[in-house]
Amino acid sequence: MTVDEFIETKVLPEYRGIVAMIRQLMHEVAPNAAEVIAYGIPAYKVNRILAVISPTKKDITLAFSRGAEFEDKYGLLQGVGKLSKHVKIKSLDTVNKEALRYYIEQALELDAE
Repeated sequence: MTVDEFIETKVLPEYRGIVAMIRQLMHEVAPNAAEVIAYGIPAYKVNRILAVISPTKKDITLAFSRGAEFEDKYGLLQGVGKLSKHVKIKSLDTVNKEALRYYIEQALELDAE
């Protein structure tokens, strides 16, 4: 399955704009990251998996594999895991793109170590 097929079949229509925005942002901030399907969902990978996009019935979750190590000056990261942290996005109107860009940049820095 391709990422496009995943979006068409697994993402509710009202959330496809959010996924499109995330894909665009990943392409801008992490142009070297490959967009793949991993663990059954869209993922971005350079050396290791940086982030995954996980759709639910209520939102889109953008999870960062090493998010627990991030500096979180925006206070948007959620999750109780020791490694991964995520941001839940319910609508394009509420997205803090600057924060997402900041998180993606940190994911790239950690991945390059």
